[in-house]
Amino acid sequence: MTEAEQKAAQELLDEIAGLSRGWKRKHRFMEVCGTHTVSIFRAGLRQVLPEAVELVSGPGCPVCVTPDSYMDRAIAYARREDVILVTFGDMLKVPGSSSSLGEEQAAGADIRIVYSPLDSLQVARENPGKKVVFLAVGFETTAPTAAATVLEAGRQGIGNLYMLSAQKLVPPALRMLMSDPEVHVDGFLLPGHVAVVTGTEVFRFVAEEYHLPGVVAGFGPLELLRALCRLCRQVTAGEARIENEYGSVVRTEGNPHSREILEHVYEPVDAEWRGIGTIPLSGLQMRKEQERFDIEAVLPIVVPSRQRKSACRCGEVLRGIVTPRECPLFGKACLPTHAVGPCMVSVEGVCAAWYKYGQGKFRFGQ
Repeated sequence: MTEAEQKAAQELLDEIAGLSRGWKRKHRFMEVCGTHTVSIFRAGLRQVLPEAVELVSGPGCPVCVTPDSYMDRAIAYARREDVILVTFGDMLKVPGSSSSLGEEQAAGADIRIVYSPLDSLQVARENPGKKVVFLAVGFETTAPTAAATVLEAGRQGIGNLYMLSAQKLVPPALRMLMSDPEVHVDGFLLPGHVAVVTGTEVFRFVAEEYHLPGVVAGFGPLELLRALCRLCRQVTAGEARIENEYGSVVRTEGNPHSREILEHVYEPVDAEWRGIGTIPLSGLQMRKEQERFDIEAVLPIVVPSRQRKSACRCGEVLRGIVTPRECPLFGKACLPTHAVGPCMVSVEGVCAAWYKYGQGKFRFGQ
């Protein structure tokens, strides 16, 4: 950080400390974005905040909340000779109930890594005799690109590209968290990338129905501190409203064009979140009009339901009930090189961030 940025950061920290001195108890603020989690750890924010302000992480990593059942279906498709599976790289290590895509790839399955859903169009063009299946995992941030890929495949007449969809929606997850008696939070750092698409209005219920403040935040140390300062001001004043501290990018109305594309291809559906359970209308499934691109409609596959037994506490970590260090596997049986739970797999996973940055060796501003 520059000298001017360090001065601005210290002024914000001083204000946060001053505001929190008048509180009668510690207040917990939850970020529900994996990028926020990593940014907070990388900047060392947890170490410099006053004791009365606690940051906890929520289910903000799409890889982390992808359930065993989805991974088992993906693995079953990958084992077929007529299928090429296309995915983002961090999905390879996500465990299913008995295997992972990385293990299947090592055993000979044709699994290819891409950086965008649109890259799967080229794979499908080059392999007309194969069914190319893209693992559509993500939140509102990436779901419009998957939807655009479907529309582009239709426009180009590509008939061998399919989606295996597991996109999730953030607002229903927030509602679940606030309705969970085990979850105790006093406000939210709302996800900036998601809000670019959704806008800020979709989060109004947080303040209006649950009387908790929420602030849409950017990703730099100063942006995060400004958002935290806004939360602290609201708490001190006894107020609850949704504010936007990422106004350079996020608009109240969001991105109508992205939402239009998304709604043309997908519709909300009840969805399972790993370690959390089924959340009503928190997922996306392909509409009837687009089901020719839905691999589960075109080529249904039955996968036996299996319950994987593990001491992994990812579900509680994702709800902010425990920290990764309270999991008996953290840093022992569960490591980034050999993850037991998905929170250690993704670079945006809570456990991965704790393991990499939470060892007390990073100082604020580095």
